[in-house]
Amino acid sequence: MTHSITPQPLSVAAFAPFGDVLDTLGPHDKLINQGLCGRWHDRAQLDFGPGGRAGVSLFRAEPRQLPYLLEMVERHPEGSQAFLPMHEHPFLVIVAPDAGGVPGTPRAFLTAPGQGINLHRGTWHGVLTPLQSSGLFAVVDRIGDSPNLQEHWFDTPYTVTPP
Repeated sequence: MTHSITPQPLSVAAFAPFGDVLDTLGPHDKLINQGLCGRWHDRAQLDFGPGGRAGVSLFRAEPRQLPYLLEMVERHPEGSQAFLPMHEHPFLVIVAPDAGGVPGTPRAFLTAPGQGINLHRGTWHGVLTPLQSSGLFAVVDRIGDSPNLQEHWFDTPYTVTPP
């Protein structure tokens, strides 16, 4: 037996409690490079705990498909984590509010092509989940020596169904 979740399109308003949507929707903030490049300025609230620094890593995740069985979520108490797709395919984003140190009811979002996300520090989230082909992502997160990963396995898993 599982609980069921249906993903919704990723939007700034719906995702705000969990992080930032990184996209180029709406007008750019300014033109740079001799007027030939639009800049959407300061779109993510990067947050790294003491003793850490920002690092850029590359992740290649194997594709999953819907329906998707969500058995576990994780969070990073020492830093935010930004996922910037290096492809034009949508991916599944699963997040959950904190409910007294454990995840509450998860929510699922489908990105539009070209959208990335930045998860706020301490946000419960699912694993990187491309849906079409293996996904290459640039990831900006905290690099440091202190522990920065907590996992939670659900007693009853959730099934993310196609929209």
